[in-house]
Amino acid sequence: MAYSENIYGTISYSSSPTTQEGPEFNKPDLMKYLPEYYQGVLEMEQIQDSHAAECGQLAYSIEDSALQTNVESATWGLARWEKVLALTTDSTKSYAIRREMIKAKLRGSGTTTPEMIRRTASAFSGGDVQVVEVPGAYSFEARFVGTLGIPANMAGLIQIIEEIKPAHLDYKFVYSYTWWNSLKSLTWNAAHARTWNELRVYE
Repeated sequence: MAYSENIYGTISYSSSPTTQEGPEFNKPDLMKYLPEYYQGVLEMEQIQDSHAAECGQLAYSIEDSALQTNVESATWGLARWEKVLALTTDSTKSYAIRREMIKAKLRGSGTTTPEMIRRTASAFSGGDVQVVEVPGAYSFEARFVGTLGIPANMAGLIQIIEEIKPAHLDYKFVYSYTWWNSLKSLTWNAAHARTWNELRVYE
């Protein structure tokens, strides 16, 4: 992989809409628990169907509430995590991006060290990150060595780093891209069918 120091704003970040997540709703068949002579009785079937809907909703609510206690499975509960961590709630962002922000903030608690910044950046990129200190310049570099191109939600990562880093330190990001030799296996037509940005992260 080759490195680049392109300004992060020159390439659009990937984004995904908020998707529906959560437990599956199941309505139990209560008629099977009743004596056989109730089978086929319309009034009893309607009563049990109403009860079954309530039982299903109760089971769903219990399971759904339990999922909110874990960042990886929380949906509507993400707003509570964000409130506790003093993060701004933006419901237009996908659950995945909001979870990245929360996990990064949790990892960024305590004294700021290169290892903390590395863990925080890794949470956003989904790959290995190297943090290189530049003492004489009072700065550091975050090198995305485990993933190609610009990771999604860089704006969120910048927000978290600004919160956890010492105020006197500057920083920059170094991205990894595909070597030209890696593209030799592509035919001209195959390469021509891809955009320049797609070729830069081709594997």
